Amino acid sequence: MRLLLVEDDVMIGESVLDALRGEGYAVDWVRDGPMADAAWSSEHYDLVLLDLGLPKLDGLQVLRRARARHDRTPVLVATARDAVQDRIGGLDAGADDYVLKPYDLDELQARIRALLRRSAGRAEPVFEHGPVRLNPATHEAALNGQPVQLSQREWAVLEALITRPGVILSRTQLEEKLYSWKDEISSNAVEVYVHSLRKKLGADFIRNVRGMGYVIAREAQDPAPGAGSAAHTDQPKAERRTDGASAGDRD
Repeated sequence: MRLLLVEDDVMIGESVLDALRGEGYAVDWVRDGPMADAAWSSEHYDLVLLDLGLPKLDGLQVLRRARARHDRTPVLVATARDAVQDRIGGLDAGADDYVLKPYDLDELQARIRALLRRSAGRAEPVFEHGPVRLNPATHEAALNGQPVQLSQREWAVLEALITRPGVILSRTQLEEKLYSWKDEISSNAVEVYVHSLRKKLGADFIRNVRGMGYVIAREAQDPAPGAGSAAHTDQPKAERRTDGASAGDRD
């Protein structure tokens, strides 16, 4: 999942950025209102964490502009403004939830997970599709009740697809959920992660729609025999990295 962090306080921003990236989110961080408006209007985000007291352009104005564009991205307002009227103003401007500073990072992440569930049209805290089960709160994955170890980016690809069964996501759309502005993207990174997931979950769990992208079938199927050990036949070349590690060695 890709998030936009809008926060002008450097200490808070760095703390939140580290926490969110540690949970596997791709995060873009901006520090004033105009930069937030520009990023939000030009990129697709799964959620915006928005401070209100921003330089140059107030956070409420940024939020109102986004809603005026009919942008439905979930917005979690994080601010030190604790007056009731301030909270009401933020919610009436289009915010989906509110957290007051100083906030607990665990609570912040729980609120983010709740908003992401809601935006995906799900109330259940755990994603289940056929034999595969994902718990976003603990980052635990299981196949037929048995734990499956996933890297952060394998998890990100699987989560993006499993929350939208039957919806084809292109390589570009998946890359947008994997990488922030500063991340280096290898040309075959998505293919590498999909191949690894097929080895772990079954060759047919993620399907390739030629010329369009990847999809998990709307109707869940049992994993193919040998899932978790047998390699899929369309194994891509290892992802090239500047430190020489292959995609299987790093997130």
